[in-house]
Amino acid sequence: METVVLKAEPQNNEAFKQATEVLRTGGLVAFPTETVYGLGGDALREDASQKIYAAKGRPSDNPLIVHIADTDSVYKLAEEVPCHAVKLMEAFWPGPLTIVFKKNAIVPATTTGGLDTVAIRMPSHPAALKLIKDSGVFIAAPSANLSGRPSPTTSEHVVQDMNGRIDMILDGGPVGIGIESTIVDVTGDRPTILRPGFISAKMIKDILGDVAIDPAIVDMESGMRPKAPGMKYTHYAPKGELTIVEGSRDKVAEEIQRLVCQKNKDGYKTAVLADTDNVALYSCDNVFDAGSKKNDITVAAGLYALLRSCDDIGAEYIFSESFEEGDMGYAIMNRLIKAAGHRIISVD
Repeated sequence: METVVLKAEPQNNEAFKQATEVLRTGGLVAFPTETVYGLGGDALREDASQKIYAAKGRPSDNPLIVHIADTDSVYKLAEEVPCHAVKLMEAFWPGPLTIVFKKNAIVPATTTGGLDTVAIRMPSHPAALKLIKDSGVFIAAPSANLSGRPSPTTSEHVVQDMNGRIDMILDGGPVGIGIESTIVDVTGDRPTILRPGFISAKMIKDILGDVAIDPAIVDMESGMRPKAPGMKYTHYAPKGELTIVEGSRDKVAEEIQRLVCQKNKDGYKTAVLADTDNVALYSCDNVFDAGSKKNDITVAAGLYALLRSCDDIGAEYIFSESFEEGDMGYAIMNRLIKAAGHRIISVD
């Protein structure tokens, strides 16, 4: 299969025309959203959802998110729309919030990972909205990367993973937020966050007055079925082994420096992810500036690109500082911990 790459510019009608034709005939199109690039197919076609799982090498019990362009679509896809869901839609859509509803029968089980719920979001990226509107298709779209790899934040990242696997890529340049949407389940008595993201628990509480956080965000039992994308399987991982070191600033730097020296002595190539203010603490090669904890939005925006940069240099062992501070800290650490396979070293 030849993967066509076209610019997703508003005036490039031919690109969107080709993309909509691909979607309407059951093919796959990668496209930019405000969070990461999505890998899209017709959410109501079983064969399209099956192609998404195959292209990504994604487990079939890992549900897909359905992207829509207007709130009226929710009432077609969901069996029930609770009042607190309406409040969330009014407050955060279009934007980086996914809401899990009881699904309508029109949504195939292949799209929902066999669950009786459906995850829905309305992206704010103009190219994503135009693609949904022009195609007239509800677009099922996980991140456009091979399963388990860092999510793509540029079209080049998509090409690295998906070239020859999908029909088309719409190139919209680098995305803004850089980590996936917050997911909130509204099917129970109490709204529950299933995945942290740009929309924080505090922001949701300000609208609803109450929200729970699913404990599976931190510790998912291997035998349980995931309720939302990213809950069960290792995600976001670079090719090298990633370890997070947490603790006081100087002791973290000292421990990372020791670990790097040890691995280098054994002949391995290493990389370090450090806060902007801490880069100077390291006297080793391949120290990447991950952004400042004082500006956590920049850390989030560059995280996946940095993990891919570690792959580009062939890093076999990667050591990262903790980035838990700030409003985005919880979401950033959720991604880092999953990428590290829960390898964390704590120093006093």
